[in-house]
Amino acid sequence: MTTTLTVEGMSCDGCEKSVVEALEGVEGVESANADHESNTASVEGDADPLDLVVAVNDAGYDAQA
Repeated sequence: MTTTLTVEGMSCDGCEKSVVEALEGVEGVESANADHESNTASVEGDADPLDLVVAVNDAGYDAQA
């Protein structure tokens, strides 16, 4: 299953890395990627979308499922 999040606040590759690391720390995530140009993050796996949003928000970005 693919989940796509809208993520505000990313401005560089380092931001993308922080978001990916936060997402990969959530149970059920198989892989994740982020794109600061489109303000999105995509996650493969069966993680709860709310858990993904919380993880990204805790990393300092504004995410919405």
